Amino acid sequence: MKKGLSILAIIILLISCNNDRYEPISGDNPQISLNIPSGFPELNNSVNSNRPTKYGVELGEKLFNEKRLSADNSISCSSCHIQGNAFADHNAQGIGIQNRVGLRNVPAIQNMLFMKFYNWDGNILQLENQPLVPIITHEEMGSSILEVIGKIRDDMMYKDLFRKAFGDETITAERIYKSIAQYEYTLISANSKYDKVKRKGGETFTENEALGYQTFQQKCVSCHNTELFTDQSFRNIGFPVNPDTNEAGRGRVTGIPADYMSFRVPSLRNVEYTAPYGSYGQFPTLRAVLDYFDKGVLSADNLDPVFKNNGNRIPLSEQEKTNLILFLKTLSDREFVKK
Repeated sequence: MKKGLSILAIIILLISCNNDRYEPISGDNPQISLNIPSGFPELNNSVNSNRPTKYGVELGEKLFNEKRLSADNSISCSSCHIQGNAFADHNAQGIGIQNRVGLRNVPAIQNMLFMKFYNWDGNILQLENQPLVPIITHEEMGSSILEVIGKIRDDMMYKDLFRKAFGDETITAERIYKSIAQYEYTLISANSKYDKVKRKGGETFTENEALGYQTFQQKCVSCHNTELFTDQSFRNIGFPVNPDTNEAGRGRVTGIPADYMSFRVPSLRNVEYTAPYGSYGQFPTLRAVLDYFDKGVLSADNLDPVFKNNGNRIPLSEQEKTNLILFLKTLSDREFVKK
């Protein structure tokens, strides 16, 4: 009898301990409505097999802000991808642990579910394959996914979130990548003044903004088209060349000479917040970019025809530059960047 009571007491104690450590967990983990803006491109195919869910996104956001992803626990994804900068930052090149300087400028994270390629050179085709890159890169987080899992696997909050998101508390690399991607899929920017003028109605451009839009249609739209304001192509537009010998642009991925120093055309949405500009932050302001286009870009065998067929430049008057910048600022989504 005493032996039976002892076993019962142990069972009650174990249940009590478990109740102290975990709150009751709901099996309900509904998909999140993405509210796809009208006129936007098709979704990346990987979204269909990794639809954002309530707890997947919650877990992904926590991991996005988790400094234990880095070797010395000093930086997270959000250290470089800052919301006020449209999830880019203000440095010419990315700054990792121990102030290590990366190869390139930090790209903005917005409207990722519509992108065909990721990174400046398009070496990633599925967003779920992206999180590992900064984790293992020496100039960024300088860690490993096994080290990351080791740091968080005994964290009760993570166990709870993994259970809610995936059905059990097992922490795996794949689940980490998928949840971060789910969070990033929710970062949709489509509520700028431009959207209110062109897609939603209720607002109008000022005279100078309208003139800037005309200039944009005449001289910029061949590369910066679609509602993303990028055609997602790779082009050499004659920017000053990164002196780092590891740099080759798209050619670094394909090995094709014609792709040398070609980079993915960036989206111009929220461009007001993402300075400096260029693959390694060559230009501090939008005006500096436009001045460079006007004066003439570097020559190259694979220079984009937009420049090559026009004397290596895009001629712009001073008033056109002013108006164009005013138009570009209508692409700013203040709600998205919380400003």
